[in-house]
Amino acid sequence: LTRPPSACALSRTKAETARYRALRYLSSSQSISLPAEKPRFMLTRGLRLSFWPALCLLTAPARVVTALAARTCSMAPDEMPVRYVRSAQRATPTGDPNFVVQQSMPGAVPENESDPFLMCDEFGPKTSRGAHGTDSDSGFEVAWHPHHGMDILSYFVAGNGRHADSLGNREIFRSPGFQWLSVGSGIEHAEGGGTPEGELEHGFQIWLRMPTAKMRDAPRYGTVEPEKQVVVPLDAAGSVARVIAGPFRDAAGPAEFAVAVQMLDVELKPNVEFAYERPEHMDNVMFYNFAGSGVLNGDEAIGKQQICRFDTSGGRRKATFAAGDEGARFLVFTGKMTREPVVWHGPFVCADREMLMDVFRQHQTGAFPPVRVPYNYKDARARGAQVTPPPRKPL
Repeated sequence: LTRPPSACALSRTKAETARYRALRYLSSSQSISLPAEKPRFMLTRGLRLSFWPALCLLTAPARVVTALAARTCSMAPDEMPVRYVRSAQRATPTGDPNFVVQQSMPGAVPENESDPFLMCDEFGPKTSRGAHGTDSDSGFEVAWHPHHGMDILSYFVAGNGRHADSLGNREIFRSPGFQWLSVGSGIEHAEGGGTPEGELEHGFQIWLRMPTAKMRDAPRYGTVEPEKQVVVPLDAAGSVARVIAGPFRDAAGPAEFAVAVQMLDVELKPNVEFAYERPEHMDNVMFYNFAGSGVLNGDEAIGKQQICRFDTSGGRRKATFAAGDEGARFLVFTGKMTREPVVWHGPFVCADREMLMDVFRQHQTGAFPPVRVPYNYKDARARGAQVTPPPRKPL
């Protein structure tokens, strides 16, 4: 049997969900203990079934039987089960109570499970208070601050991003577009104030791990405007996947990070199903849904500002996301787990406590960041002017 289009988009009651699970596990050759949403029971292929789920099998509507049975029979053996779906948590990363984000990592997915990703903050949609140019030091909503030992992605889906940093970069980029930073030994930067007054601003700041061996590397930087985005059509209805980093089908994203990742912005039209397959060399997969809703693998519902994590054990690589009546838009976070211990304190990520203390000493003595332009990068008027840099302590 092939999967009917309606099966994955089906809205299920608790009884229908239990019935689906019963059908699913009856087709399995393994003995499995199901979650305790109802009294626990064991299923062994066609041998034992408790009264409650058996009653569900007998009483659910015929259309549900047909759809769910078709879904069960069509399940791919390499489909990644959903470990969990969790809601993002409210956070104030700058300490300003007026700057609130929805944090899916580590707010919902802890650091050891999100590897090689560290953080994902969603800001907006919000109305901009006004735009400032690259020749101005005004309007940075997130003032100058340091980073060490990580990769950073600033991704805008509405409005414009604005950035200045210790490498001398001062840029504004339009949405959907992004800026990527491979921080290494360190940078200082300031952000915000690129969207004209009254327009909506909506985006994400994402932090990634970097191998500890690369935490002393010189920083690297790039921006990608909408016309340079890698966009892969998914269907005739207009659904697309924007490839931010890593491989996807026959394309590759332009962001250059120090870890092996695949990052996608998937935009689905209403009632469209997206078939996903993770790259073979990567072993951690998460979807963060930020618009609309959908159903994962025909079974698990996911709503706005929720993140799911898949089980990739046993070489399983596939998953589906069926958009609801309003469509859906979500970020794909897939990567190769580094499994390296790190010491993370605020904007500094280090290999060990000794490195962390050294970075703090650099910052306190004016020697941070060790790689920077030879002028006062915090003053837009000084751009290009050669001045004596502050004294630095040797590493």
